[in-house]
Amino acid sequence: MTGWRKSSYSANGTDCVEVGHGVGVRDSKAPTTHLALGPAAWSAFLTAAKADKLTR
Repeated sequence: MTGWRKSSYSANGTDCVEVGHGVGVRDSKAPTTHLALGPAAWSAFLTAAKADKLTR
């Protein structure tokens, strides 16, 4: 997967969530691993995040 983008909400360059074309998500501290997500799962994640329905 190429074309990773860092979250604009990251406070600095080391503690970031990155999103890749395809769709995948990874932690910038562990760039060799990522969570692959299909379009439906990515859409559901974004919907939940925007509605503040993610648990911590």
